Amino acid sequence: MNHQQNDTNALPPKTCTIERLVTVPEDVEKVLNGQKTATRRNGRYADIGEVMTLEGQDFVVEKVYSQSLGELADEHARQEGYANLEEYKQSILSMHPGMPWLPQMRVWVHEFRRA
Repeated sequence: MNHQQNDTNALPPKTCTIERLVTVPEDVEKVLNGQKTATRRNGRYADIGEVMTLEGQDFVVEKVYSQSLGELADEHARQEGYANLEEYKQSILSMHPGMPWLPQMRVWVHEFRRA
């Protein structure tokens, strides 16, 4: 069993696999060059301590937590590799046509670093 279970306040089961965490080529590039240190998804794609491999390089997931869109600030957009929140928001909405950006919507944040 995951020895870090207590630290994570018993996270719900993953809804997807870590291989699907970062798949957009521009995002992969941002992770590889150190611009992107977090990914927000509508489900949980990784456990703390799990390793994501991109183009032969390993990145370890350090934090997994839930956050509402209303909590997002420019600093969070920078973790994602964007200049500011507005740029990040426009990118997300362009990838998900018709998606509303509601402050109460919750996403799963996966923070990682080069292993």
